Amino acid sequence: MTIWNELAGLDFAVKTVDAAGVPTRSLQAGAGEEAVIFLHGTSGHLEAFARNIAAHAPHYECHAIDMLGHGYTGKPDYPYEIPRYVDHLVNYLDAVGLDKVHLVGESLGGWVAAYLASEQPERVLSLQLLAAGGTVANPDVMQRIRTSTTKAVQSNDIELTRARLHLLMHDPVNATEELVEARHRIYHQPDFVANIHNLLSLQDMDTRQRNLLRPDRLARIQAPTLVVWGHENPFGDVPEAEKMAADIAGAQLQLYPECGHWPQHEQAALYNPLSLEFLAKASERVKSVV
Repeated sequence: MTIWNELAGLDFAVKTVDAAGVPTRSLQAGAGEEAVIFLHGTSGHLEAFARNIAAHAPHYECHAIDMLGHGYTGKPDYPYEIPRYVDHLVNYLDAVGLDKVHLVGESLGGWVAAYLASEQPERVLSLQLLAAGGTVANPDVMQRIRTSTTKAVQSNDIELTRARLHLLMHDPVNATEELVEARHRIYHQPDFVANIHNLLSLQDMDTRQRNLLRPDRLARIQAPTLVVWGHENPFGDVPEAEKMAADIAGAQLQLYPECGHWPQHEQAALYNPLSLEFLAKASERVKSVV
């Protein structure tokens, strides 16, 4: 399957949105009463959700964006720490006229989504944390991310980009040729290469420590929360997910076998109905409170 096949038959648009001066690439589809925002991981891009948009668009207004400094979004020259990502996300929401949204964040995207949910709970209808980062600072994992990404960006050898994507997946077949080519092209934009040190700033121990999602911050999250994790996640073991879910009041935990760091992609056939069920229940809860 290719990204175009995944989106076949779906009305969608890829736009550049001005988020307070940062041009932001956005794939938009659907026209429901509520909106779902999809946020990718470190060095990623909106194609991470190619297998999810078509399932969600009949029910929700969907936005998959390239986050600050990523993909084809603007890359200002400063370290991309979590408050910067959050500010950019809020600026995007304001630019497209969305007050309250459902957030779906994978890896770094989950870190950003959880941080926003803890800081501005009035803007978050529900929260999905897919192999989310940000609760631990494992130097081995941080070095693996820094090294694999830097090598792929600094070399024109597409096999290094392929290896970076294979690192995410339990089964490398899920790193399709189209995904490899899309990421390779992104990795070799001049502004992406020039700003890779800013993008990887959270792999520095001191920087990461001051941005962590500590238990007291997770305890502030009020939104209904779903934590999704793969048993073969190369960047974090299952106890990390269990602790994350335990630190958020009422959070639901879903574990998938034969799944690495992209559960929404690797196990899309299982994840999509789970997400839709969770979103529906979250919406009903919000309506009952109102």
